[in-house]
Order: sequence, then C-alpha cells, then structure tokens
Amino acid sequence: MTTAVELKLLAAAVIIGVVQLLWAAAASRRQQSLQWAAGPRDDARPVTGGAARLNRSFANFMETFPLFAAAVVTAYLAAKLGPLTLWGSALYVASRALHPIAYVINVPYLRRSLIWFAGFGGLLAVTAAIFL
Repeated sequence: MTTAVELKLLAAAVIIGVVQLLWAAAASRRQQSLQWAAGPRDDARPVTGGAARLNRSFANFMETFPLFAAAVVTAYLAAKLGPLTLWGSALYVASRALHPIAYVINVPYLRRSLIWFAGFGGLLAVTAAIFL
C-alpha cells in the first residue's frame, strides 16, 4: 500500500516546521546568549531584525499548521483526496517553505501578499475538497 501524496506533504510540512523552529531559535540565541537561555529567563530579552522576523514567521506557521493538518487528515479519512487536495497541499507546503526565507530577507509584498495568500489558498483548497 502506498502512502497518499497529501500525507507525505503533511510530513514535509512537519519537517519545515522543525527547521523553522531550529532556525528561529538559533538566530535568537545569537542575540540573547546561551547563558541567558539556560537560565530561568526572568528578564525579557527581545530579539530584533532577522531573528525577530524568523520568530514571527514560525508563529505564523504555528497558526496555520494545525488547520492544514486537520484538513489533510479529514480529507484522507473521508476519502476525499483528489486533484484539489493534492494541489492545495503542495501549494501550502511550498509557500510555508518560502515564507521564512522571504520574511528574513525582507522582500516587500512577496512574503505577505503572494506567499502567505498562496499558502492560505492551499489550505482553503484542501478544506473545500472535504465538502465537494
């Protein structure tokens, strides 16, 4: 039995999330220091620049990923997989891979307008397939 491509794309999204988490944490630690991170972190040390953008991109990923995961699993269990779920999943995963890169290098309009909306559109496509 082969694994559905949408489930493989869901696994790819998990890997993207782990990479984003590690990238954001590493960038933050460069500004905050490992000594501070190893302690109780009672005094806040906000990060700036690229590290702050990576943290915001990861937070955005964490807002959309549970919705994407639920939609893919629901579509799979409801036997609603097809071209809409395939392309929607691929669009979501590709946009989530590009989002932190475009955000950290601060490409105007590309990150928010094009990439974010493409990923959101992919999420909506997978969700719509459940009802069709």
